[in-house]
Amino acid sequence: MQSTLPYPCQLSGIHFITKEAIPINRRLFFKTTIVFSSLRTSLDCESDGGVGKGPRPTSPIRLPFVIRSPTKVSRYFWDGDCLQLVSVDGSGSSLDFDFNNGFQRLFRICSSVVSNFFIPQQVTQNYMGYVKWKFLHRVFSSALQVLSTQAMFRAIGVGYSYSLPSAAALNWVLKDGIGRLSRCIYTASLASAFDTNLKRVRFSTSVLFVASIGLELLTPTFPQCFLLLATIANIAKQISLACYLATRSAVHQSFALADNLGEISAKAQVQTVCFDILGLALAALLNLWLDCHRRQQAGFYFFIYPIFAGMDLLGIYQGLKHVHLKTLTKDRIEIIVNTWIESGYVPSPAEVSEKEGISFLGIKGKDLWPIRVGCLNPKAQIPKWSVKSMQHISGEDFYFICVEIFSNGLTRTRQHGILLSLCEGADTVHIFMGLLQACYIRKALLANNSRWEISTRESNASNSAHKEWSIIIEDSKRAAKKDLSNLIEQLCEKGWIVKSILLTKPEQIRYSHVCD
Repeated sequence: MQSTLPYPCQLSGIHFITKEAIPINRRLFFKTTIVFSSLRTSLDCESDGGVGKGPRPTSPIRLPFVIRSPTKVSRYFWDGDCLQLVSVDGSGSSLDFDFNNGFQRLFRICSSVVSNFFIPQQVTQNYMGYVKWKFLHRVFSSALQVLSTQAMFRAIGVGYSYSLPSAAALNWVLKDGIGRLSRCIYTASLASAFDTNLKRVRFSTSVLFVASIGLELLTPTFPQCFLLLATIANIAKQISLACYLATRSAVHQSFALADNLGEISAKAQVQTVCFDILGLALAALLNLWLDCHRRQQAGFYFFIYPIFAGMDLLGIYQGLKHVHLKTLTKDRIEIIVNTWIESGYVPSPAEVSEKEGISFLGIKGKDLWPIRVGCLNPKAQIPKWSVKSMQHISGEDFYFICVEIFSNGLTRTRQHGILLSLCEGADTVHIFMGLLQACYIRKALLANNSRWEISTRESNASNSAHKEWSIIIEDSKRAAKKDLSNLIEQLCEKGWIVKSILLTKPEQIRYSHVCD
């Protein structure tokens, strides 16, 4: 900080905090603190003369520097010999103390301690909403795990005279070993999905985790099937744990306003431990109630499980809604480009997150002419007029676009789609270009949808259809080249990470051009 002070003094090692430097989440956290009206008068900068060789000033000189903290506001004064930091909000004087001010100051101090303990310094505005729903999820999830563990102990006979410790230990080792092996297989097979479909995979595995708790609660009812039920439950738990560990850093990174990923991760661990302790306390209270009401113990788990499971999944679902990922995938680019074509602007990560949703189990809406990235599918039907255009692809092209007809789901209904196939050597710019052109092509096909659906069913290639398709290809390519640089520039302004595009394994398959 530089200041035009008339005093020949150096204030080294002193850092000043301004209002703009206080994080947004901290300002929201202390929005209930009062504003001291008397401070404004005391902060007015007046010229009190310089500090030179003249006589010592009768009153201290107020320097134009203020230190604001959650508990008090202080100002620097120069008394002619030394520098002093004096409280100017009345909190440092015992004569001005009253009950209201004391309570407000105590509230500010407690709020500051809690905020510093739980909340990172520089995070996005949606972080507080995420923590709120994380609290709900962790409390009920922790309580469910305690109840399920207790049920499993009862199933293997822990605490009873007829229990077999060696057999119980063997069953426990078997279920853990098979569960960890399944975790390795799952992690290796779905590695790319943790980036491209983070929310869907995270919520799907959370449903698996809650279902595994239900299986563990069934073990006392079916003790003869303990190993089977416990093994299946442990497999689901290990899969959920693998997904949580794989996606945790990406979720934390979405909240970072600076390179403070380590701080956010550390605070997340603190939150998890504290929330889990509350869940343990809730489970302990339920166990105390069960000890006093042993008659209701038999059906208690079947009554409490749906309630706790619903609260757990609600917390996870709502928490994921506050996660606004800034990485680009095929689906997010498609949402961005469609908004760009229709409205002329690039949506923010929060807007795309709302439109994207979680798409549980990968179920998406039935859009007309969906866009697929990958290679040609031999089981799909390609119109002849589209094949003719593919014959003119050269080695200088980094992708080609064609129309395909495929069967949709169990109903086996025929659906028309657009295929974007990438060549080896295609980089991020070419993927942007191809998806932008594909969206322009879809807009042209939707303008005369019935006409093009009829053309795809024709047994013979129509010269007029081939000519119209060639015109659409050229016009869309020209429009994509014109808008590409402006689109990427606005993506950077909105905070999107444009250096790379995350693609799934089928979308990463490339073709090589062969010149016969």
